[in-house]
Amino acid sequence: MAASKGALDGLFVLDLSRILAGPTCTQMLGDLGATVIKVENPKTGGDDTRGWGPNYACNTDGTPSDLSAYFMAANRNKRSVAVDIATSEGQRILRHLAARADIVVENFKPDGLKKYGLDHETLLKAHPALVYCSISGYGQTGPNRSQPGYDLMAQGFGGIMSITGDPEGPPMKVGVGISDVMCGMYATIGVLAALRHRDQTGEGQHIDLSLVDSSMAWLINEGTNFLTSGQLPERRGNAHPNIVPYDAFECSDGHILLAVGNDAQFARYCDALGLAETAADPRFTTNLGRIENRAALMDAIRPAMQALSKQDLLTRLRSVSVPCGPINTIGEALTSEQAQARSAVVHLPRPDVDKGRLRLLGNPLKLSATPVAYDRAPPRFGQDTAEVLETWGPDSAGNCD
Repeated sequence: MAASKGALDGLFVLDLSRILAGPTCTQMLGDLGATVIKVENPKTGGDDTRGWGPNYACNTDGTPSDLSAYFMAANRNKRSVAVDIATSEGQRILRHLAARADIVVENFKPDGLKKYGLDHETLLKAHPALVYCSISGYGQTGPNRSQPGYDLMAQGFGGIMSITGDPEGPPMKVGVGISDVMCGMYATIGVLAALRHRDQTGEGQHIDLSLVDSSMAWLINEGTNFLTSGQLPERRGNAHPNIVPYDAFECSDGHILLAVGNDAQFARYCDALGLAETAADPRFTTNLGRIENRAALMDAIRPAMQALSKQDLLTRLRSVSVPCGPINTIGEALTSEQAQARSAVVHLPRPDVDKGRLRLLGNPLKLSATPVAYDRAPPRFGQDTAEVLETWGPDSAGNCD
């Protein structure tokens, strides 16, 4: 059977971004079939994350390559082009590629591309159908627009650190660059919406997106809890502000997760653990009551859970359809039968590295008609420069000026 084309087949993306938010967006576009040209600075050896180890894919002789695990996480399905944006020749090449592009994604500081003639105002004036996405720390407007933005600062400014971690401990960031990743997801949605508009009207547009804006947007219920009540949310560790019991619980040989989402589930939970008195206690029969009497409820249920093993607890609770689960290590998660069934890990051939392949995290999208494709392993720095310039560059035949 012939392979189906990706949903974004035929679209051309000029990727002027680096590190994580922009590359997350452009990798997603590449996974969906777009041609992505990643521009990297020859003066610095490319994207900063190429040097963010450990770990690295090793060359066939065992030495570390420029394919760090961090870089590979967000840069498959792209071609790497080494172009110095600070030179007149580099600017000529990039303006030409921009003229060919459907989409430009960049994460320079606001106004940082004006001096090169590659800012959104200049390129949209020259190419009105272009979709141009700018990602920055704080956005193109506002008092903080000129400040650099990294994920850590975005998590701090956006509020998520104030509600993450142990109640008695310090403010805590999420374990991965979630502000970057979610910003990249919002960027992908914005690009697809702008493409829809362009296809209907012929009009491109500028997308202004920031790490901090997206971080505040995904505060979700805790953000609206504050807006509704005026009261600051508290750090609760693994507990939930609006559902009880919903937490990590100690058992005789470790911990499990329990998420009782409604009163019927709570009744079944109590029955499974032989907590008849707790189930009948009027303080606990409704979720509102359990929230108001959280400490008393924890005192009532923790001893029963601590007396049982992880497997015993999970078996009992699953038998009565009470949501629960293990707390896996990353290794346990990625080697689980569920991960294998869902292709959570994919293998991409790369003959110039040890073992001739790379193991990467898979794309979670399962599209029935236009499935995600893994056509290109993450590129070595500048490996596609000659091919791209010959095919789409300013001196190639049949392309835009």
